[in-house]
Amino acid sequence: MKGIDLEGRVAVVTGGARGIGRATARALRDAGAKVAIGDVDATQTALTADELGIVGVRLDVTDSASVESFLDEVESMLGPVDVWINNAGIMPIGSVLEQDDNIVRRAIDINVLGVMNGARSAARRMVTRSGGRIVNVASVAGRMPAPGMAVYTGTKFAVVGFGDALDAELEHRGVRVSTIMPSFTNTDLISGTKPGPLTRPVEPTEVAAAVLTVLRRGRRQAVVPKRLTSGTALWQLFPRPVASAMRRWFGLDRVFLDVDADRSAYEQRIAGAPADQPGKQAN
Repeated sequence: MKGIDLEGRVAVVTGGARGIGRATARALRDAGAKVAIGDVDATQTALTADELGIVGVRLDVTDSASVESFLDEVESMLGPVDVWINNAGIMPIGSVLEQDDNIVRRAIDINVLGVMNGARSAARRMVTRSGGRIVNVASVAGRMPAPGMAVYTGTKFAVVGFGDALDAELEHRGVRVSTIMPSFTNTDLISGTKPGPLTRPVEPTEVAAAVLTVLRRGRRQAVVPKRLTSGTALWQLFPRPVASAMRRWFGLDRVFLDVDADRSAYEQRIAGAPADQPGKQAN
């Protein structure tokens, strides 16, 4: 698909108050785009927007009315949205048999429904102008399952499939959809985990760079780090014994089951923090 020049484009980043979203907003701004971030944490959104010199508006991606209201406000200030980055997400980990029903529902609402709400609302407006780009931030987990990530992996598998199908549906209407699949990223999402030497966390800026690359070059997908591209693409073809051996080799067999107390603050936030507290919807 054809890439786009980001100079002067209006770009939105959900979950933009911190982490990957913040880094992506900064990169888009530096590329010449007019940037707006949306995040459920209104206080941190305002702080980040002020620091970066961009627009910040509170956004609850699980609520389609909030998404529409957010779009109206952003477009009234910056003009029609050309680029929509679905970044908001949470990462519950641990034994799926012990996870609370509430956190399972929240993961689906934010990670899956939130992506669908944002993409559908943005695309409805983009097709009227016969042009636009949507980028969904999924995860390597959307291709490579691991123990302790059943719920999170399920949501990211959904994001990968949804993005591919939406791209096929909207291709002839001028709107293209791309998917970014980061591995371990140095944000609150991996707090309390101990990645092995073969799964060194990447920085949010590396993911942000991949977002810009798929936009500029018109790529369908990107894995971060790039060296995992082939392995993750082939993962579903591995026989079970090979997949098990690979998980052990990469240190993925226990890393999401054996977590320490450093994760407790993040888990409390994603389990149902008040709407204006950090961490609810930020990658």
